[in-house]
Amino acid sequence: MREWTVAGGLLETTAGVLLVRNVRRGGVEDWSTPGGVIDADDADLLAGLTREVQEETGLHVREWSGPLYEVRAHAPDMGWRMRCEVHLAVAFEGDVVIDDPDGIVVEATFVPATECAALLASCAPWVGEPLSAWLRDRWEPGIGVDFRYDVFGTTRDDMRVVRAGP
Repeated sequence: MREWTVAGGLLETTAGVLLVRNVRRGGVEDWSTPGGVIDADDADLLAGLTREVQEETGLHVREWSGPLYEVRAHAPDMGWRMRCEVHLAVAFEGDVVIDDPDGIVVEATFVPATECAALLASCAPWVGEPLSAWLRDRWEPGIGVDFRYDVFGTTRDDMRVVRAGP
């Protein structure tokens, strides 16, 4: 069973929420908040998240609050388990510049909250549903909101996702 920890950053201005367009293996595209896998070299989760956001968007986050929510997804048929914490950026600076060393992020833009749902429809439920819920309900960081998913199937095409928790 492959296991990894991921972190996502929610950055918001008066222009909207920062979303990135990802082009994944096989040319599949989706939108998400910036973030990624926390590496063993990262001092901690927030250091890894800060690195990922800067690599993907050029923005430097000076302060985080959260987590806003945690997501756990388990895909027994594909042999993986993922845990993701999404944190709210309190203070950040810089200009949006795409220079993703992984070559996945190809665009970043601040999207009005009312327009996010259309872009999030293309991403995995464990990415889009929690973010959509936060955009709708706006709970405070750190109160322990969890989302859990079971993922069945062996490919993206035959994947079936079931919400397993609150």
